[in-house]
Amino acid sequence: MKLCNFINHNPLFSFSSCLLLQVTIVGIGQVGMACAVSILQQHIANEVALVDVDKNKLMGEVMDLQHGSLFLKTSKIMGDTDYAVTAGSKLCVVTAGVRQQEGESRLNLVQRNVGVFKHIIPPLVKHSPDTMILVVSNPVDILTWVAWKLSGLPSSRVLGSGTNLDSARFRFLMGEKLHLNPTSVHGLIIGEHGDSSVPVWSGTNVAGVSMATLNPQLVHKKGDKSEDEGEAASWNKIHHDVVHSAYEVIKLKGYTSWAIGMSVASLTHSLLWNLRTVHAVSTNVQGLHDIKEEVFLSVPCALGSSGVCAVLKQPLSEGEKAKLNESAHTLWGVQKDLKM
Repeated sequence: MKLCNFINHNPLFSFSSCLLLQVTIVGIGQVGMACAVSILQQHIANEVALVDVDKNKLMGEVMDLQHGSLFLKTSKIMGDTDYAVTAGSKLCVVTAGVRQQEGESRLNLVQRNVGVFKHIIPPLVKHSPDTMILVVSNPVDILTWVAWKLSGLPSSRVLGSGTNLDSARFRFLMGEKLHLNPTSVHGLIIGEHGDSSVPVWSGTNVAGVSMATLNPQLVHKKGDKSEDEGEAASWNKIHHDVVHSAYEVIKLKGYTSWAIGMSVASLTHSLLWNLRTVHAVSTNVQGLHDIKEEVFLSVPCALGSSGVCAVLKQPLSEGEKAKLNESAHTLWGVQKDLKM
């Protein structure tokens, strides 16, 4: 039997019945390629498309990945400067953007990135009107709001990677301190992916036992005198280390890549495979926890094939709630002056 006839008549080769799970990644810098490699190695999608303005580097990266296809389960890896290559994507991951220049204000940086996103988001939606958009570019919370405005998509289908990685760093550092595997330590960082992020100590636990029970020094009130004050400061330093860990990695190796790549792969898996697992990702939080501004911040969300399937209203202490609102004010202070 000829091969073509075998394929045409054998149900094992009925390609038309296969579920297409195509992911597009826009931007092939260190972060974009770490996302691509993590998604490919975890066999999350069966087609991956890369888009970038640097044609030569793009083609080099695509060829390099294609040459490793034998070791992957992804049937198609492609790339182009033309957004037509993204057609039919279930998820578009945006890692492209401009970097902050020395002495440049945050507002000016965001404004320049708005210009970049105007060339990215509309063509993505044009070629994949049913897609979900996952923004990774920084400042991620504001740019996720920008992507939502430019896309015309429901807010549930536009989300930011937010504090998913911050929360992973949080759990890793607590696991180190407790001599436990980080998967056994549960806790979230919410709010801005940045300096005003909020550690939810009130909800942090090990096997359902709260950290406040395990370490009462964590809940000492201001002004309390205790021999455990040094230990409390040691625990509170964990959040400081979470916020500054990216700066430390950049100082040591020049950029961050692998951890955010693995974080994005985890989010991609939840979205494409409709797992409805809960992650701290950036979503529209207007009306949640008394937030009045139309801003995107990270809160626990269930992710599935429709994007953000549900937002969990996490019980917060009054202090945590106040800090989350401060985080919203911080973002709004920059966001309100943007020219769209």
